[in-house]
Amino acid sequence: MDYIVRAVDKNKEVRIFAITSRELVEKAREIHNTSPVATAALGRLLSAGAMMGQMLKGEEELLTLKMKGDGKINGVTVLADNSAKVKGYVGNPSVMLPPNYAGKLDVGAAIGYGELTVIKDMGLKEPYISKVPLATSEVAEDLTYYFASSEQTPSAVGLGVLMSKDNHVREAGGFIVQMMPDAKEETVSKIEENLSKITSVTDILKEGKTPEDLVKAVMGDIEVEFTDKIEAKYECNCSKERVMRVLATLNKKDLADLIAEGEDIEVNCDFCNSKYVFKTDELKEALGWED
Repeated sequence: MDYIVRAVDKNKEVRIFAITSRELVEKAREIHNTSPVATAALGRLLSAGAMMGQMLKGEEELLTLKMKGDGKINGVTVLADNSAKVKGYVGNPSVMLPPNYAGKLDVGAAIGYGELTVIKDMGLKEPYISKVPLATSEVAEDLTYYFASSEQTPSAVGLGVLMSKDNHVREAGGFIVQMMPDAKEETVSKIEENLSKITSVTDILKEGKTPEDLVKAVMGDIEVEFTDKIEAKYECNCSKERVMRVLATLNKKDLADLIAEGEDIEVNCDFCNSKYVFKTDELKEALGWED
């Protein structure tokens, strides 16, 4: 089971989230038939989105993460809520690139130079929107920069997706550690030292370790209290009724032109590839139109 843990140190100087996400990333790979580098890019952002969703306070609040660069993947988009349900897609799921200088999947090149957009829909009149330039396009570093620049919260983000030779997800997960305003310099230094010893998230997970072990690797001998453990899932909540509501927001002339053509309208969900077919009579009735 994929799950997220949340913990704080006994002095409330640090909070940390950690996730194991192999199953949900593999489900995303199956749905979108992504190449290895596309799976890695999407998987990293899905893992981060699930953890960042846990930072939302209300049940109806939603988080959207978009990484849009000039790379061949043509953007990565993830949506999450505070119940650890996530979904996402990439613009070009079949992108293929040679490994980077370290022999790893070149996520940075796949995404390219561009912008990270974070949207928090908290049920207010307007959502909170923040945009920052992509630092490395490797996802973790870009989110670290976002937290520091947009939320003024010193953070460290670690994310990883390890693929098997047959293009299945072997391991996936990550952590987000954040310093609270009263964090002592000694505590910060200890965590920085611990982080310098972590080679990668997947190196830890492939040894059979857990999110709790990721927390311990980051926190070292700093005593922590685990406050939450929640199952994480890849889940799309689309439905024919939801799609109909979206169609109803389209320009009336455009809808009228579609209906006048007399052909069925097919709509595909970007997140789960579900197909919804609407007949013209069905559209007219649902939209309250008369002949």
